[in-house]
Amino acid sequence: MRRPTRAEIDAEILDCAAGVFGRHGFARASIQQIADALQYSKAGLLHHYPSKKALFDAVIGRYETLTRERIANLTNFTAGIDRDRALVENVVDSTFESPGMAAFAQQLAREGEQLESEGAKRDPRFADLGLEVVASLGVDLADPDLDRLARAFTALSGANFSARLAVTMGLQREWRAPIIAAAMAALGHGGGA
Repeated sequence: MRRPTRAEIDAEILDCAAGVFGRHGFARASIQQIADALQYSKAGLLHHYPSKKALFDAVIGRYETLTRERIANLTNFTAGIDRDRALVENVVDSTFESPGMAAFAQQLAREGEQLESEGAKRDPRFADLGLEVVASLGVDLADPDLDRLARAFTALSGANFSARLAVTMGLQREWRAPIIAAAMAALGHGGGA
């Protein structure tokens, strides 16, 4: 049996930690909860990340990297249905691959204002990242079309939530196409064309 690489171990730890932070927030999450979810000892987890803050910072760094990669992958597309589909498919597939990061993204969206009060410094990059993702769907942030803005948020948050539910239920294969079709319809592309 092949031993996992350091990168694979880190990805597993960070996704699991992201999910715990996503469910409980920074202040209420504990190293022990994360270790238990990973089936690690607390000491084993602390060997990889020396503190909850270090682990949280690593989760934030990973989230930022994944989001920037998602945006960069859209530069080959012109505005329109193909670019919208590429982003929606990426959101769904990355949620299937890293459901903890998807839960963390939802937590940032819900409680971004509360991070500081929970003991984690609020980082303005995340508001900027969210706006960059929405702008990648053709929303002019200087003078936004409010209908398109609402459709973009609905499509992306709905795809994220539905894909996380599919993971929980083990229905990724069965739900992938319907989730993408629903998100595309929310973006105004008919029945998800």
